[in-house]
Amino acid sequence: MDISVSLEELGHRICILGPSNSGKSTLASAIAAKTSLPLIHLDQLHHQLGTKWIPRKPEDFHRLHAEAVNTEKWVMDGNYTKCLQQRLARATGLILLNVSMPLALLRYIKRCYSSSPRIGGLYTGKDSVTWEMLKYITLTAPKNQLRHRELFCHSTLPKVMLKSSRDISACCQQWGLELLR
Repeated sequence: MDISVSLEELGHRICILGPSNSGKSTLASAIAAKTSLPLIHLDQLHHQLGTKWIPRKPEDFHRLHAEAVNTEKWVMDGNYTKCLQQRLARATGLILLNVSMPLALLRYIKRCYSSSPRIGGLYTGKDSVTWEMLKYITLTAPKNQLRHRELFCHSTLPKVMLKSSRDISACCQQWGLELLR
């Protein structure tokens, strides 16, 4: 796969979107390590750290999101559609991980049984497989994915869409990124 946009062309505020368990946090971490851009995992802003995914009050999350987005440089992973337009208005580049639902589901199950801590997680150890998350990945995320693809197609930002693990690996190789797992 030939990526026609270089990492440098994405600029110093890179927004990474994609379904849950598509590899957003892993890719963001690799980009941050290569570029020295500050790394922002939106899951860590949206949820209380050290909890099992307990959300912050919406006003607290929106304040933290606005503060993060208004900084000069970042690579930011996560969807959180309610504040996506604010993020995209400041972004200089966009990456969409448009992986299939079966791949996202497989990655979720593997993550829950992995002994390694989750990149971008809440520092609570291993995640457990939950019906809520299985339902989200199989029913809700595919609908969001359609909206993200449409948004991607209409975006005038420098952008890259990666549709598979193979595409993500090829992109990382082309950009000289090392994925931490």
